Amino acid sequence: MEKTLDILKTEAEIAKLMAETQKLNLESRWMPFVWASGLILAVMAITKFFFN
Repeated sequence: MEKTLDILKTEAEIAKLMAETQKLNLESRWMPFVWASGLILAVMAITKFFFN
């Protein structure tokens, strides 16, 4: 009985780690676009501040 609970707990932990890995992989695809757009907006704001 104890062996079965350990196996279930291990399988649940593996499933959780796999879900977290999938989330991180998805975020790593679109995160550079977020950073790039933020940088572009910051440069535009600074440019507008100095040349307006």
